[in-house]
Amino acid sequence: MLLASMQALQAQQDQAFRAPWYFVPVVLLLLGGGALGWLIAAVLGFTRARVFGASARWFALSAACLLIYNLQWLVLGLAIAGQSTDAVLALGTFFNLFVVLGAVCAIVGFTRLTDPRP
Repeated sequence: MLLASMQALQAQQDQAFRAPWYFVPVVLLLLGGGALGWLIAAVLGFTRARVFGASARWFALSAACLLIYNLQWLVLGLAIAGQSTDAVLALGTFFNLFVVLGAVCAIVGFTRLTDPRP
């Protein structure tokens, strides 16, 4: 049993991975769509923050953090394609930083909401 498992593992290691043809276009489309959506959310949030107060500003900061997160994935993909291991490790180390900052900004924004609707 163990020998058969090891032989199956060796056979899998000899095969090269080939991504399906739609992988790159779908990833680029989703990254671009996410970046565009967060850009629109950040711009709308900052323009409306004067009217709606501090909570809207915090939500706009959260959207800006997630925009940077999407752009970071794009740069990380370019670093992987360029086979720059130093850049991949430098960007990959902090890839979740802007998600955490965005979550903190959203939490602060929710705590700053002061006008409850009945």
